[in-house]
Amino acid sequence: MTTGQLSDPTPAGASSDALPCGSRPAATGTAPTAGTALTSTSLTAPAPAPGIPAAAPAGTTASGTADELRRRGVRALQAVAFDSIGTGYDEAFPAKGGQLACGEWLLDELEAGAEVLDVGCGTGEPTAGRLLAGGLRVTGIDLSDGMLALARRTVPGAVHHRIDMYDLATERAATAWDLPGLGPAAAGRFAAATAFFSLILLPQDEVPTVLRRIRRLLRPGGLLALGMVEADLDHAALPFLGTTLRITGYLREDLERVLTGAGFAVEEQFGMPYAPASTSLPPEEQLFLRCRRVG
Repeated sequence: MTTGQLSDPTPAGASSDALPCGSRPAATGTAPTAGTALTSTSLTAPAPAPGIPAAAPAGTTASGTADELRRRGVRALQAVAFDSIGTGYDEAFPAKGGQLACGEWLLDELEAGAEVLDVGCGTGEPTAGRLLAGGLRVTGIDLSDGMLALARRTVPGAVHHRIDMYDLATERAATAWDLPGLGPAAAGRFAAATAFFSLILLPQDEVPTVLRRIRRLLRPGGLLALGMVEADLDHAALPFLGTTLRITGYLREDLERVLTGAGFAVEEQFGMPYAPASTSLPPEEQLFLRCRRVG
């Protein structure tokens, strides 16, 4: 990824890739195709995903239903992008030392049979596979049908559900996704949660909301293992594995402030330089944080 601050958070978004931090060229223009550089031309919103209204129904307000429909359309496009990426993600990012280290931390901290929520589970490896082998119970969620199909084959011992992470701990978990076990009634259900490179798909103003919702599903003192890319980005459109995704990143001190504000204590944070196994993707700095629910 190359660094870019884009003002219109609309097209498809999805996954991690690094960049030199700090420079924020303003960009407007048509979203670039994979392998092209971002330019200072104007960005156009994509056509709505199937089943998503192109505009809000009559009588809705810009701050209410219209914005929510637009947000759901963006998320639907992200899911379609990951359907097409499929196994290409693990092929481009085969080394997952940071995730494995966080998994060992969870295994050391948690009792056998404890429940873990894997937010943005992808193919299920290595996180769900390692935690299951260590005696924990894992529920994986993702919005991509393609990724969930891979996860069900790769880690059949885990439970997998399709749901937008933004709807965790809300009534929509039950009403829209038929998953009351991930709605308000599930407050305090999980001993831990993992979110490895899934929150990068959200704009920065939605990340604290999702973190607070994950926190509600954790028991008091529950753990969160988080993976992000260190970059000064807010939902920027970038070429990634044959598609264009919108990516969010944080500088490490900013990310720690966001987690603290969402009700977590950061117990450890470490960075790992990473060179994807793809000549089309630049090296990146990955951040891993071990956090605990406060209160």
